[in-house]
Amino acid sequence: MPSDRATGRPRGFAFVEFSSPEEAVRAIETFDGKELDGRPLKINEAEERRRSFAPPSPGYGGGGGRPGGAGARPPKPKGSRRNLRRKKRSL
Repeated sequence: MPSDRATGRPRGFAFVEFSSPEEAVRAIETFDGKELDGRPLKINEAEERRRSFAPPSPGYGGGGGRPGGAGARPPKPKGSRRNLRRKKRSL
């Protein structure tokens, strides 16, 4: 099961692979809506993740659908949040 990076606790969902589509349909019909530890299960087939990346716009800043040039926002700083917090604390 996937876990939360910050807490290490399970995120509340899991992925299961079946050997055949018929077996997957049977599992969905059997377990969808059943209770586990007092909570209802929601069982469904995984869907392809939709990605909506816009192609970079010409000019400064790239992406976001804004025209480049004057008034465009500068790009966000690179690095993890942890590094940014550390930098703020050390000032």
